[in-house]
Amino acid sequence: MSQHDDLLDHRELNHDLHVFATDPLAGSGLPLWLPAGAAIREELERLAKDIAHDDGCLDVRTPVLGKRALFERSGHWTKFSKDMFPPMRLGEDEVVLRPANCPHHALVYACEQRSYRDLPIRLNELAPMFRAERSGVVSGLQRVRQISLDDTHVFCRPDQVQTEVAAALRSALKAQRILGLPVDYVRLSKRDESDAWLGSAEQWDHHQDALRAAVLEVLADQRIDLVEADGEAAFYGPKLDLQVRDGRGHEETIATVQLDFNQPERFDLTYVDADGSKQRCVMIHRGTVGAMERVVASLMERYQGRLPLWLAPVQAFVLPVSEAQDEAADDAARVLRRHGLRVEVRREGSLGRRIREARTVRASVVVVIGEREAAQAMVQATDGQDGIKRTLAVNDLAERMQQAHRDRVDLAW
Repeated sequence: MSQHDDLLDHRELNHDLHVFATDPLAGSGLPLWLPAGAAIREELERLAKDIAHDDGCLDVRTPVLGKRALFERSGHWTKFSKDMFPPMRLGEDEVVLRPANCPHHALVYACEQRSYRDLPIRLNELAPMFRAERSGVVSGLQRVRQISLDDTHVFCRPDQVQTEVAAALRSALKAQRILGLPVDYVRLSKRDESDAWLGSAEQWDHHQDALRAAVLEVLADQRIDLVEADGEAAFYGPKLDLQVRDGRGHEETIATVQLDFNQPERFDLTYVDADGSKQRCVMIHRGTVGAMERVVASLMERYQGRLPLWLAPVQAFVLPVSEAQDEAADDAARVLRRHGLRVEVRREGSLGRRIREARTVRASVVVVIGEREAAQAMVQATDGQDGIKRTLAVNDLAERMQQAHRDRVDLAW
């Protein structure tokens, strides 16, 4: 028996945590996010937005539908139509659910003339995309038909590529550190000697060198290896993948930084250079937190359901010992909620059973209020991580939990 055989996957953990549900009426590969899952996603989306804003990204909002002609222009229809949902007739047009966000972001960039002094422009959107996965391969949150991606597209000059790639890689590594998903290695996916690649060999060599230099700069003080893989690039440019392994040793890509020569050509994306000439920009696809569905599945399995306090759907589970402490429990819950914390109050059933319920849902802190605690305006708090009981004022507990939540760190006692 493997040492990892006792680890539960996210679908098994979901029986206790109630993160998502499925229903035949909704359809395969289209999970319903329950309140616990919505709470986790809200925290991940906030993290993604914080990192994007720190990097100078601008928020945009674009539609999930586009004319078939848009994806013919982008090349997605030619390459990926078998994985796209079929077109829908709308008057004289055919519209489809988008398989990627980049064509819409290209249109946003192209909506006005850009100067070399305006670049780089970084457009960010946490947006849904759609893949027509077959029913036999959809699974939990890891293989779905709607993907909610933390997606940024950078439009820059060729001389800015290395700097932008390094910044994107730093942010992706930062996100994984905060999430507690250790990166195993960074893979540089390159072209091989075949003719299956868009752009000249010289262009590829130049940009592969820029990616390599950016990685070596970022990883200089980190214990993460760079692995180069010939022939593994996308046809439209080299890329960097952050590879992680789950508890069973399975490897997956958690974030990507991808150069793209294709979209700027197809959408004629240019900027006006210092001499007044029009020059082609470079497009960089960058992800930091990644796809919400895949990341939530990875986090559930990495922590076996006991997520860090800032991510936990139930941060405080408040239990009055008897009916006489109901009012004190409600008062404590109000204080905790005013500090921005997610709180549940459970009254029914024996105290032992309710404590077991708190453990089942992996509450960060179990707050018990008995006769003595109510009389002294105190609570007994048990940290779900270390299991140690501590008695303190509810305001003190709320402030400690609020700080851990805000800083995305473990609770400091």
